[in-house]
Amino acid sequence: MKTEFCVFAVLLTGLLAGAAVQSDRKAYIDKWSSVAVSEMYRSGVPASITLAQGMLESGNGKSELAVKGNNHFGIKCHDWKGETIRFDDDIKNECFRKYPHAEASFRDHSDFLRYRDRYKFLFDLEPGDYKGWAFGLKKAGYATDPKYPQKLISLIEEYNLTRFDNVKSVPVTPAELETPVRLKDNTSRPDAAADETYVFRLSRSRYSQNKVPFIYLGEHETLADVARTYDLFVAELLRFNDVDSSDDLGPGSVVYLQRKKSKSAKKVDKYVAEGGETLWEVSQRFGVRLKNLMKRNNLAADYVLKPEETVKLR
Repeated sequence: MKTEFCVFAVLLTGLLAGAAVQSDRKAYIDKWSSVAVSEMYRSGVPASITLAQGMLESGNGKSELAVKGNNHFGIKCHDWKGETIRFDDDIKNECFRKYPHAEASFRDHSDFLRYRDRYKFLFDLEPGDYKGWAFGLKKAGYATDPKYPQKLISLIEEYNLTRFDNVKSVPVTPAELETPVRLKDNTSRPDAAADETYVFRLSRSRYSQNKVPFIYLGEHETLADVARTYDLFVAELLRFNDVDSSDDLGPGSVVYLQRKKSKSAKKVDKYVAEGGETLWEVSQRFGVRLKNLMKRNNLAADYVLKPEETVKLR
């Protein structure tokens, strides 16, 4: 009889603990889903991924790091210049970022993914590909747990977090996102400014970055071919792309079809380098004129960036 009671007590304890976890997760979703959606439209990180990572990394907002440091995503110090807090993680007494409030943690999480090259490929995934994001985060080194992708996917599917990826309550201009947006053929695309409308007539894929149209140079395509296609001079294309020679743009290169902007898109104010990139490569990635980046950062065009070095884009 005593043994049966003990078994029953263990089962009851497990059921109560499970119910408490479910309650904590639902409360976390209710509290932070609107922030995750807002960040999705600001940065391009799916709300489902943000919520799943937040739940997993912060213990549904109840971990010591989340409570004492408002850090919901386990982001360590790296190049951080703000307040810090120390906890034992992979090693003892590791340095983690500390935030004034949890909303700042959500914003920093979005920027952490958006501004680092090793996560760049994630923003090229098809909308709604939460599995691609989950496995991509692990591949890029966000977490050391080998089951990290499966845990994220399980949370997303169990709580139907993808419903937040389709919320339309927060307006956004595609050009404000870091990831280039594919433009449809045979259409005009009006941008935020009334005097900026780009019309494309050919069947190839065109893209826009920072409200500047561009194409990717084909394997057997020359800059002269691009110039003929778009009724431009080669010299114009060289000037638009801040290069001296056609040889500077090889297959797969971004080729801007209009002059780049003097500063980056709104809310894309900086870039944190992985290391090894030149300032020119950054200018091509964000659609910002090289001379403006040089002046803004007091750097030469061929300067090679160091890991974690910050480039001001605005």
